[in-house]
Parts: sequence; structure tokens; C-alpha cells
Amino acid sequence: MRVNKLIAVLLGCFVVVIITGAAAQQAQAPKAPVIMKGAPMGGVKFDHTSHVKVAAKCEMCHHASKPEKPLKSPQESCTDCHTRPPTPPVTTGTQAAFHNPTATAGLCIDCHKKQNEAGKAAPTKCAECHQKVNS
Repeated sequence: MRVNKLIAVLLGCFVVVIITGAAAQQAQAPKAPVIMKGAPMGGVKFDHTSHVKVAAKCEMCHHASKPEKPLKSPQESCTDCHTRPPTPPVTTGTQAAFHNPTATAGLCIDCHKKQNEAGKAAPTKCAECHQKVNS
């Protein structure tokens, strides 16, 4: 009986730690849309808040840092590491971090296609995300 009580208390503490950690990460996320500049077709206005509602977890978009390029802070902008052209030791440039050269596959476009297949509206045409007004 005593062991069960201890397990229940430990499990409760674990849940509180997980929830607190997730809330702390969300608190650090940008509230206003982020403008990702530098694309020849125009910048992309990225609404982090709406993407968080779709993504099951932060790791769907944010990958762990690599030993050759450690993070400077827990949340960094994609373009802190992925630049055009890529700055060594990073080998993946800005465009390749989001989609392939023809925008037919990649992190963003693959997810947008899945959302459309699920009956939700997600942009899949270049000009729907890239707009000169955002440059």
C-alpha cells in the first residue's frame, strides 16, 4: 500500500514537471508573426502560434542542435543556423531547411500537403507563402 502511494506521488510530480516544462517553452515562443526574409520570391510571414496548434510537439519543426553547431539559446530562429549560402559547419542552407528547390517536398510543404489531405487549408503554392510585401 505504501509503495503504491509513493508511486502515485512520484507519477504526479513527473506530470507536473512535464506540464511546467511545456508551458515554459510555449512562453518563450514568439507571439507575433515572424517575417523570414531573404527569399528571392519574397519573405514568408510565419505565424508561430497557428503552427503550434497543428504540431504535436516542438520537435516536429525544431531539430536538436548538432555538436558542430550547438545552440546559443533553447529556442533559436531557423535562420540563426540555416543561412544563404550555408555557413560552415552547417551544410543546409535556408531554402533546403524548409523545402527542396522545386518546393515539392520538405519540412514545410510535406506538412502542408498532409494538412490539405486531412481537409484543412494549408498553402502549397509558392506565392501563397512568399510575398514581396514581407521582404
